Amino acid sequence: MNPNQNQNETGKVCKCGSHRKIMPLAIALVALDVLLANLGAWSWYTANIIWPIIVIIAACAKMSGCKSCKCQDK
Repeated sequence: MNPNQNQNETGKVCKCGSHRKIMPLAIALVALDVLLANLGAWSWYTANIIWPIIVIIAACAKMSGCKSCKCQDK
C-alpha cells in the first residue's frame, strides 16, 4: 500500500485526502487563536473559549468519516 493513501478500517482506500487535512487545520487554527491572544487582538478569556470549540469540531469531523467519496460503504 502506498503510504500517501489513507486506508480506513474496512480496507478501502480514500483518495479524497480530506481525512489527512482535518487535524493539521485544527492545529493551525488553535495556534492562530493563541497567537492572536498573545498579540492582544482578543483576550485570553476569548481564546480559552475558542480553542476547545475548534478541537470539538475537528474531532466530530474526523469521526464522521468521509461523505464526499466512495471510501466507505454507505
